[in-house]
Amino acid sequence: MALLAYRDKHILSAQQLRKLSEHKYSCFSASLLDPLLQPWWNWLVAQTPLWLAPNLITIVGLILNVVTTLILICYSPNGVEAPPRWTCLLCALGLFIYQSLDSIDGKQARRTNTSSPLGELFDHGCDSISTVFVALSACISCQLGHYPNWLFFQCFCAIALFYCAHWQTYVSGTMRFGRIDVTEAQFSIIAIHLVSAALGPEIWLTKIPIVGLSWNYTILVFITFGYTLNIINFLKMFTQGGSGKNGSSVAGTSVLSPSIPLTLVVLPALMIAQKSPQNLFTEHASVYIMAFGMVAAKVTNKLVIAHMTKAEMEYLDWSLLGPSLLFLNQYFNCIVPEIWLLWFTLIWGTQDLLRYCAQVCLEICQHLRIDLFRIPYTPKGATPHPATASVSSQSNFGSSADKNGGSAHRKSKSKPH
Repeated sequence: MALLAYRDKHILSAQQLRKLSEHKYSCFSASLLDPLLQPWWNWLVAQTPLWLAPNLITIVGLILNVVTTLILICYSPNGVEAPPRWTCLLCALGLFIYQSLDSIDGKQARRTNTSSPLGELFDHGCDSISTVFVALSACISCQLGHYPNWLFFQCFCAIALFYCAHWQTYVSGTMRFGRIDVTEAQFSIIAIHLVSAALGPEIWLTKIPIVGLSWNYTILVFITFGYTLNIINFLKMFTQGGSGKNGSSVAGTSVLSPSIPLTLVVLPALMIAQKSPQNLFTEHASVYIMAFGMVAAKVTNKLVIAHMTKAEMEYLDWSLLGPSLLFLNQYFNCIVPEIWLLWFTLIWGTQDLLRYCAQVCLEICQHLRIDLFRIPYTPKGATPHPATASVSSQSNFGSSADKNGGSAHRKSKSKPH
């Protein structure tokens, strides 16, 4: 982690770190599936060793989700070729494991008395990356590459709505989830993968009797309906106003201010895809979505930090270098092959995101005097070391009211698909 971090540079100010220490997680959820899954999550966390750090649980789930999706992408990079059935089954398994582990990390934090604001931030950071791969894997599994515009719409809607969920939190101070939200979306995508594994991905291209439309159009209708519900809930924020002074955000800024970073990601992505003379998006859909997805993940993480530290969000970011070069290259009639710049965008954006997250985690760990992937654990019968007890006490920042009993490190539910 230290190797990835910036050298001799601090991202968070002393005031931001102080505000972060005072942060209390607030959440309201009306999810349909969560109450039904609680027994499974409670059983799973009871089997988890007490020495296993919550953040380690989160990162293991993310890695499994990303790896299984990358395997799927290798066999169908554009969502046109039908991937082997076993890759779809692998994605279903990877997403189920990720969803389960993501649901118990907060429970493990409370169980081990190691809840901290870092847990919430780390969880959201992993979710921002996972959103990109989950949306992409679903589109590939149901052969959406045959409709490039729909593929673009579905993936970037998922990315944008994840950002909007945190935008709403930045404004109101409370994360809100509807009856049909991230858990429901995740299990719907698991179902898509299982259908592709059982009947073959080609099943989505077959026509529905009488209606005459292919089955993947049915999926598009349901997903778009889910997006519409989330957008309606999001727009209510502007009528209710923010929790800050005079209806402003938690940082005292305009409720519209987070729209700028999102626009700087989505708008160039749309323009570059539509105007590319080399059909960049159509020919390299997966690379394109991952490249812009990493940029979106970076600005989303900055928004989460702005909310937790009650600070103003910065609009410009070095992760936008890649999209800017792609845009300028088109302006000058593509003097550089677009695919070269697209791969540069992906590589640059990924390393920038990882280095940023590593630096933020290191600064928070030093401030709170805790470890990222280790927790104080005393075996039964042993006497706790005074320093260990002290660190454990400092890393427990109370139990802010989340729906599972309250913790700053809890199940994140902010990925509307």
